[in-house]
Amino acid sequence: MTVMLERPTAIDVPSGTARFRALCRTLLDMEVPDGYRAEIIGGNIVMSPWSQKFYMPVMRSLRSQLEPHAPSGHIVDVAPFLFTFPGAERAYGPDVYAVAEKAFDGHGRYVDGEALSLVAELTSDSTRETDRTDKVSAYGRSGVPVYLLLDMEEQAATVFWRPSERGYDSRLTTPFGEPLRIPEPFGCDLDTSGFKTPAGEPDGAEGR
Repeated sequence: MTVMLERPTAIDVPSGTARFRALCRTLLDMEVPDGYRAEIIGGNIVMSPWSQKFYMPVMRSLRSQLEPHAPSGHIVDVAPFLFTFPGAERAYGPDVYAVAEKAFDGHGRYVDGEALSLVAELTSDSTRETDRTDKVSAYGRSGVPVYLLLDMEEQAATVFWRPSERGYDSRLTTPFGEPLRIPEPFGCDLDTSGFKTPAGEPDGAEGR
């Protein structure tokens, strides 16, 4: 599979099947309740709570550690945007992502998922199954080079790479507190020592 690191397109309604385009139009017109976000998963619009506040230091740590190693022209951010994967009929809003900066040129509400070089998701009760299954498959089949999954319930980080039609051909898991090697195009070691759930907070607490 050819891995696309840069295809700078911002779009109101992306390409894809008539069903997927209809879902994208519907999502744009929806009134999402405060405290929730909406994604297109498995042919449905799915809403889930936004992150709990203790997730922010983890996301900021990911951003600060990964950005110096991002491919040329790519940025790492946590701002809420929907990335589309028409071939998989999905639209996701990842917690952290690395993407070609030019992907945000022009107008549009959706961003082309082929501009991504990395996505990272932090699990919660409401999203854990999707993060561990549907997103592994869709990100990999869509050619996203690296998928980083932080399982807040298991207190472990898994990195997936070598995207293929099966999802990803390679994966590596390490418990929080141990370094995790992030493969190319980043080629760096991730310090996970600050990722543990705070004392007194339930693992995978309700909401994100």
